[in-house]
Amino acid sequence: IFPHRSPQQQQQQQEDDKTKQTVVIQERQSSGTTSRLRRPSTRRMVDEIGNQLLEAQGNARLEHDILRKSLNLDAGNIAALMQMQQDDDDGNVEEDGEDAGDRETERVLERIHESTRKLRAASFDGGVSGGNQPPEIEKEELLDYEQHRKRMVRQVLTMVGVTAILILLVCVALALGTIAVGPPRQPVGAYKIIEAQVGQDFWQYYDFYAGKDSAGSNGYIMYVSEQKAREEGIVNVVTETVAVGDMIEIYEDGDPRKEEDWLAEDLAFLDELKRKKLEEEEEALEKEEAEEEEAAEKKKKHGKNKKKTDTTDSSGTATATDKTDQAEDTVTEEKKATRSLEEVELQQEQQQAQQQLVSGSSVTSPEISDKTKPPKLEPFNPDQTSDVPEETFVVISSTPTPEGPRNSVRLEGRRRFNRGLFIIDLRHMPAGCGTWPAFWLTDEANWPVNGEIDIVEGVNYQDTAKTALHSTRVCRMDDVPEGSKTGTWDTAVGIPDSKTGIPDMTFRYAQDCFVYDPHQWINQGCVASDLKLEGRSLGVPLNQNGGGVYALEWDPVYKHIKTWVFSPHGRVPSNLRDALRTATNEDESTRVAPDTNQWGLPYGHFPIGDGTNCPAAHFRNMRLVINLAFCGSVAGNRYFMDCPKQFKKFKTCNEWVESDPDELKEAYWKIRGVYVYEREWQKQWS
Repeated sequence: IFPHRSPQQQQQQQEDDKTKQTVVIQERQSSGTTSRLRRPSTRRMVDEIGNQLLEAQGNARLEHDILRKSLNLDAGNIAALMQMQQDDDDGNVEEDGEDAGDRETERVLERIHESTRKLRAASFDGGVSGGNQPPEIEKEELLDYEQHRKRMVRQVLTMVGVTAILILLVCVALALGTIAVGPPRQPVGAYKIIEAQVGQDFWQYYDFYAGKDSAGSNGYIMYVSEQKAREEGIVNVVTETVAVGDMIEIYEDGDPRKEEDWLAEDLAFLDELKRKKLEEEEEALEKEEAEEEEAAEKKKKHGKNKKKTDTTDSSGTATATDKTDQAEDTVTEEKKATRSLEEVELQQEQQQAQQQLVSGSSVTSPEISDKTKPPKLEPFNPDQTSDVPEETFVVISSTPTPEGPRNSVRLEGRRRFNRGLFIIDLRHMPAGCGTWPAFWLTDEANWPVNGEIDIVEGVNYQDTAKTALHSTRVCRMDDVPEGSKTGTWDTAVGIPDSKTGIPDMTFRYAQDCFVYDPHQWINQGCVASDLKLEGRSLGVPLNQNGGGVYALEWDPVYKHIKTWVFSPHGRVPSNLRDALRTATNEDESTRVAPDTNQWGLPYGHFPIGDGTNCPAAHFRNMRLVINLAFCGSVAGNRYFMDCPKQFKKFKTCNEWVESDPDELKEAYWKIRGVYVYEREWQKQWS
């Protein structure tokens, strides 16, 4: 009942209470007074009994039962005690010399003390402690406790056993279900043709957008409807008869090199890049050391000149030391002259390259020697039906207007994609000052949330293929495996500070796909640039080589986006050539599935998905777009840099386009076909 007291303290307290009660009763009996007296000890004991009963009611059921049995009080006893407490509170106590209830009270108190003593040992330590408890009560309560404990243990063990059995049954069911159903279906199989956009069927895969260019691009054009485009003759499907001597030189059976040959060539190219990089670093180090030596010589010369002034004789004749200094000065001047001559030659070479770029002439890349170029073989024409070869092309161009902006075409694909292999086979692409053609993937209604992928995009006289990704935050390309691509990254230098406007000349690669990254140009994105065919894979040089084939693999399952360019057509791998050659075969069994593993290394590699720095969800629900724009936010802003010759006469790109120069006659697409593949769904664990 009093957990904070020890059994000895409780027993001593009970004995003291009993002694006090006996003394009070004896005093009252001996006094014989008839005055109204209150019984404080009785009142206190009644309060104690009531408190014990209330506390017992709040205890556990076992303790309550023990207390009730130990006190052995029935309802009448409890009622009598409560009445006695009420009488004490009201002062209704008999005034005769001897209190008639004292003896009864004493007997009740004796029973309470006895029961309390018995209860003391059973109220703690599981009800089994206390040496003063009678053996029969101790045995009975000990048996009750043991039975209760065993019952609780059995219940706990039963619950644990049932839970374990249920978990085991669930695991067995899942295992059996997995074995029965098999691995999940995933798009990991071979590529299968989804769309073969060739000939007259080309237009059924697109819608014509009519209206102004978007505010972000702000091109100096007006996109027209299909009907108007056909009326103005800026969209056509043409079948050309080509003389054998004038045909594009491509392999009859494709490039004879195998997969390992392509890979070996790419790896050798990477080794050559590393070697050149090391040489450049060594040259830079040597130049830095030479500059330091030159500075030390100047400092030494300055000290000698000061000393020479003090030691020169009155006749002005120079000493032997002066002659030595003059010889050293002569050698230094010769070094300066040699270095100046080298710098002049380098500047001349750069000017010549710039002139060739402006004039549209092809620039030979030093990365690929003539020894690595494939030999010329007999041409192949997949549409050949007679001795006179014919080829069918889709042609998209533009036309001038009296208002100024040119009428042009923007085709928007009807199908949405979340993955795939996208290939375009070109014979000619728009090129020249002011042009801005693009073959790309986008979800314009949810840009940039669902991303953008620029497969082919040319600006003015650019002659090197680039692939760009645009997204929202948290999409960086700084985790590309080394040796996985033959290209490099575009650069972002001279970005104006958002507060001061001062250009930041820190050298950075454009590896952040976020369109508003503060350290890159607005909407620059992460841009991969071709190195292997640098200067020959886009624009005017590409057209002079008879076009080429661009391919982009978007594969979230295998966690990458990769891009290739092959030009001229003689460098197209045999697997890719066979795939394009058989894509339109009615018999599916005769179609060749493209295998990107046989194409060599891509020039652009973008890791996406789990475990990379760019979640795959940045790119989804996109459709193909083919368009031809002029000037605008990119080609127009670069006009004064890319078109210095035109800039002398026309101060803006729009003025240049309005003049309708003959150069814009080269601004047209000539497409042999666009091919879209997707991997087949297969059951696979990983």
